[in-house]
Amino acid sequence: MTGANEQTVNRRQVLELTGIAAATTGLGAIAGCLDDPTGDGDIDELVITQGEFIENTDPNDHNATPYYNVFDQVYEPCFNVTRDGEIEGRVVTDWEHPEDGVVELTIRDDVVFHNGDDLTASDVAYTINRQVDAEVGFGSDQVAGMTAINGAEAEDDETVLVEHSAAESLAEYQLANFTRAVNEDWVESFDEQPITEPEMNGTGPYELEEYEAEVEAVFTRFDDYWGDEPAFERVRMNAESTSSGRVGGLQAGESDLVVNVPPTDVQTIDDEDGVYIDEEVSFRNIFLVMKNEVEPFDSQEFRQAMNYAVDNEGIISNNLGGFGEPMTQPIPEGLFGYNEDLEPYSQDQDEAESLIEDSGYAGEEITLYSMDGRYLNDSDVAETAADQIDQLDNVDCNFENVPFDTIADAAAEGPDYEEYPFFLIGWGNPTGDADYGLAPWFTSEGGQFNFSDEEIEDRILESQEENDEEEREQMLQDINADLREEAPWVFLHLEESIYGINEDLEWDPRSDESIYVDEMDQ
Repeated sequence: MTGANEQTVNRRQVLELTGIAAATTGLGAIAGCLDDPTGDGDIDELVITQGEFIENTDPNDHNATPYYNVFDQVYEPCFNVTRDGEIEGRVVTDWEHPEDGVVELTIRDDVVFHNGDDLTASDVAYTINRQVDAEVGFGSDQVAGMTAINGAEAEDDETVLVEHSAAESLAEYQLANFTRAVNEDWVESFDEQPITEPEMNGTGPYELEEYEAEVEAVFTRFDDYWGDEPAFERVRMNAESTSSGRVGGLQAGESDLVVNVPPTDVQTIDDEDGVYIDEEVSFRNIFLVMKNEVEPFDSQEFRQAMNYAVDNEGIISNNLGGFGEPMTQPIPEGLFGYNEDLEPYSQDQDEAESLIEDSGYAGEEITLYSMDGRYLNDSDVAETAADQIDQLDNVDCNFENVPFDTIADAAAEGPDYEEYPFFLIGWGNPTGDADYGLAPWFTSEGGQFNFSDEEIEDRILESQEENDEEEREQMLQDINADLREEAPWVFLHLEESIYGINEDLEWDPRSDESIYVDEMDQ
């Protein structure tokens, strides 16, 4: 069995690397004052509230953590990725690399779909091909996480051969994070793809009982699950886009776990009986995308000007209450390939105005778009950034809130998509490797392709195939340095996840922001 990627780092290493362990901003500064969970009650129905919810029931459709958090109660990946970034078998029991560019997966022989069908190697191969081959699937956004995977075939009922064009460890992590097994015959029985019917059919610990599109889903234990029985009989997952609504639901006892508690409410919640606050430094960057085949963002000078216009440090202090670390490049600190020599852009409005003049786009009017409720104080952050840009004498910047799905769709439309060329979004990295922060966004087959540069794309693809770790790390660091200068994004901050939790619920947050009910107890 192939072991885990040694490049992956755990939370403690991230804290040490970022300096948070020595001098934490935000919640860490008051951690000693916060209550510990001591509840001894009983939760009949576990309720989890996020800021966003799935828009359909297809687990291979959108590539977004809140959607995965819903689907992961029903659908299972090939592997588990532990809290420390290790790979463990799940529906795959063994894996090896019999030759270059091939990984052989052995599938468990006791896994049953919720409709009673046995999981086979053919189902796993179909799942992979449905994501990476538009002729098999529907052009899944999840191809952004499968950039090194070429396709798969079932050798027999329990063996899948996966072809890839990457370092072995990179292929393993892509399979671990983005292959939620579906039933081929069941999926193909639907006329419409992706699936929009109110049905789910996975192999996970919970099966779907009720579903209301974009509102909520109710799950109950699956009696024939091959693994350990989860602690909760019934789980309800829903969404509330406003932070006040989520906090109010927690305080009223209507929810047991809520995400993205505003920093201003942290102490208030922790002072209340029956609830407490917990947090985790995430591997998620928050940034403003600028599509570089749409004017005025086709100018490097203009894109750099946007970075100089925004007071990132001020946003972290004032809009996030100190819950964040400034970005210097497209990937978070602590990941393999991070370039520690880079500095964040500092606000310099004179430099911004000068660069706009050099760009030839003086007098331009632009609009910054953002969702509300997906990330920590996302709308406030974006509106502040838009206002700071608008303060420049030679550019006008408007601000507009749109649904998260609109932003997610825009991110998948390519660098020449004119309808939404400038927007706030976040990108988590559960793999521990810079490739997932680079290939999806800067290669034409990446799924989140928003910045076109052939030379950088070629270098990213070359880095995927490099097996010498030192050489590959240097390649990735150089790419990150050049991307800082190219300024494809306005680099904002690394997010901290803040959760409000019922004291009767035992759960430790994860740096990858995943919410697995089978990791919870009471």
